[in-house]
Order: sequence, then C-alpha cells, then structure tokens
Amino acid sequence: MNDKRVVLCAASYYSKKYYFNQDFDQLPEEVRNELKILCVTHTEEVGGTLSVGFEENGTIFIEVKANEEDLLYDEIGSHLKVKQKQREKKELWEALETYFRIFYLGEG
Repeated sequence: MNDKRVVLCAASYYSKKYYFNQDFDQLPEEVRNELKILCVTHTEEVGGTLSVGFEENGTIFIEVKANEEDLLYDEIGSHLKVKQKQREKKELWEALETYFRIFYLGEG
C-alpha cells in the first residue's frame, strides 16, 4: 500500500475483525455505523480484507485483498460489489472526501 494513503476503516474475513481509524472519531455515528456495516457485510459475503481510505490528494479508495491460498474468495463478485457500492453510496463517498480535504488536509 502507498505510504501516502490514510486508511479510514477496514474489515477482515480472516480475523473476523473491524478497524476504524480513531483520527476520524468526529464523523457522525450514523456514518461510522454505515461504514462498519458496509465493510463487514462485504467481507462476510465474498471474503478477503476490505479497506476504505483516502489517497494523498483526498480521493477515496476501496481496496480488497485476499490470501493467495483462499480458494473460496470470489474475486469477480468482490469487484462487482465494490463497483455497486461506489454507485449506491456516491453521496457518502463525496461527503467523506470533502470532510477529509477540509478537516484532515486543511484545505479551504
């Protein structure tokens, strides 16, 4: 992963854990809950580890990785679900990008 990226949250099918970056605790609880549900359900449905975060320029990324030996991981299904989430949650992603640029990067 690029060192300039900032991970907002992540979930792993393998460890059955969810991570939320404490730097973003100021986000409304509804947004934090929505992110948690999104990450956990994705990994439960297709496996792997899903990360949501920000590139250096403030654009959001959604990245899924899987262990090479995971024969049950559905790479195509995972890719399709990420694309679906990008479309369905477009307003959420745009709001998060704006939040990151203003409060994290300090842009006006």
